[in-house]
Amino acid sequence: MGAQWKAKGKDLAANARGRIFGKLSKDIMIAARNGADPASNARLRLVVEQARKLSMPKETLDRAIKKGAGLTGEAVHFDHVIYEGFAPHQVPVMVECLTDNVNRTASEMRVLFRKGHLGSAGSVAWDFDHMGMIEAEPQAAGADAETAAIEAGAQDLEPGHEEGTTLFLTDPTDLDLVSRALPAQGFTVLSAKLGYRPKNPVAPGSLSSGDLAEVEAFLAAIDANDDVQNVFVGLAG
Repeated sequence: MGAQWKAKGKDLAANARGRIFGKLSKDIMIAARNGADPASNARLRLVVEQARKLSMPKETLDRAIKKGAGLTGEAVHFDHVIYEGFAPHQVPVMVECLTDNVNRTASEMRVLFRKGHLGSAGSVAWDFDHMGMIEAEPQAAGADAETAAIEAGAQDLEPGHEEGTTLFLTDPTDLDLVSRALPAQGFTVLSAKLGYRPKNPVAPGSLSSGDLAEVEAFLAAIDANDDVQNVFVGLAG
């Protein structure tokens, strides 16, 4: 949970599927600004691979690429905004947004953070490391994650969000390099993106079950906002 928060039991049910594809479409459009060919655009290649693994319809994928690359004649503009603050019980949170209306998003964040505390820029970021995050699964039994991390050039690793997966952590500039190297080490890349890892995560055991439920409900409400791309939380485990 400490790297990127994901709701427990989140799956590709109808409404969750639409929200996930909506977030991915934004990532694709942003990446495609630097070119519509994944072969020569590393950032686009990574997000396209993720979209395909999640079975995004080809027409949806192609439309997002063309729109982002300016091939449809439609103007695409998203501002990248990060909101920092605390969930209930002083759990640090960083919320990454892509929005076409900064004022609307700011207003919505202020409302959502009423059950926590919305901080100013830098109020929480100092307690997170900006890193490349690659979630991968072994291609066969016996693949050793530690060996793969060393050989591929990752800085660290930890258990992934899904059972049986590993989260490989890299320097931000090495994200694509390590993503390309992991398959040769016996791991299939499921997702690869830049994110924030807490330096001093709060131990879940320090919160009562009721307090933890409050934090989870707060994070779920944040994540459900259409402008939110990623939620990073300083909670261990």
